[in-house]
Amino acid sequence: MRVLLLYITERSGHNKASLAIEKALKVQDPSVETLCVNSFNYTNPILEKIINRTYMGIIKRTPEVWEYLYDNPGVVRNTQRLKSAIHQHNSKRLKSLLDSFNPDVIVATQAFPCGIVADIKKTFNLNVPLIAVLTDFYPHSYWIYDAVDRYIVPTEEAKARLIHDGIYEEKIKIYGIPIDIKFNRRKPREQIKNSYNLDPVSRTILVMGGGGGLGPIKIIISTLDKLASDMQIIVVTGSNEKLYKYLTKKAGRFKKKLLVFGYTDNIDELMEVSDIVVTKPGGITVSEALAKCLPILIVNPIPGQEAKNTKFLIASGAAIKADNQMELATLLENLFSMPSKLKVMSEAAARIGKPSSASDIAAMILSL
Repeated sequence: MRVLLLYITERSGHNKASLAIEKALKVQDPSVETLCVNSFNYTNPILEKIINRTYMGIIKRTPEVWEYLYDNPGVVRNTQRLKSAIHQHNSKRLKSLLDSFNPDVIVATQAFPCGIVADIKKTFNLNVPLIAVLTDFYPHSYWIYDAVDRYIVPTEEAKARLIHDGIYEEKIKIYGIPIDIKFNRRKPREQIKNSYNLDPVSRTILVMGGGGGLGPIKIIISTLDKLASDMQIIVVTGSNEKLYKYLTKKAGRFKKKLLVFGYTDNIDELMEVSDIVVTKPGGITVSEALAKCLPILIVNPIPGQEAKNTKFLIASGAAIKADNQMELATLLENLFSMPSKLKVMSEAAARIGKPSSASDIAAMILSL
């Protein structure tokens, strides 16, 4: 069996979701042949760099612009012609990839390749199952295509939104956002703490900013360092090398113990030993935290997809949100003075977490 997995952007949530599914497929059937492709880079490497830089610039400097553009019905309607032109422009190279690899199943973890493959299926009457895998808690309009055979969603609310947008209910499966299967395994906390030279008794705070190390991480660390509560801090800076160098250099000057990691593959261990994660609410990051039953304190959500993730997580009881530096300090102090609140949040995370998501998706793919 050959499975083609399509995502966009290296070191992104879409990439991690594809790799999680690929790993789960190999575990369940070592003979399966997989190909994981950054579809935007494959079809348009120069344009990919331009769009990624533009997106990051908007997110950092004018997030209100992204808030206006994201899933705006008027924008969606007015860009239909542009979207069709982009799909047509990129279809030729992607079609040649399909012809050469000849997949039995195509999995898209981002809407851009999903749309192009959906158009190719219609244009060439291609009878290959196309599976759309959402990596946030709510779908947006650019996911909606008749040629998609299965939608993998994280929640009942996401399913309801797709049905409202005209997708047949039988096409939709609630398996969760795919995360690495290692998040489904418990590990000994004390052993991990010892391996990182962490205090076995102190509260452990994990600070993250997604794969790009985004958000006010410097301010967060500074705020935590001033709190009276006994704690130690782990920070993951992702691909933000400038932030990594700054914090590594300053680590010895903080009052509290600070461990600094760059882009790392041991997030499961870091979450295992943490009491709470302070993070922006990217779909993969929070799904990993939920799988580890870890309470979430949300800061600086990106307008659009992360704002909607925030709404879901707060409503579920697994997360709270700090709107500024002072509120972050107050909320953390309150949580540490009320262990019962942390326990309630952890139980809520356990209820909505789907640690076997990638395995369930892999089993469904193999059943096709």
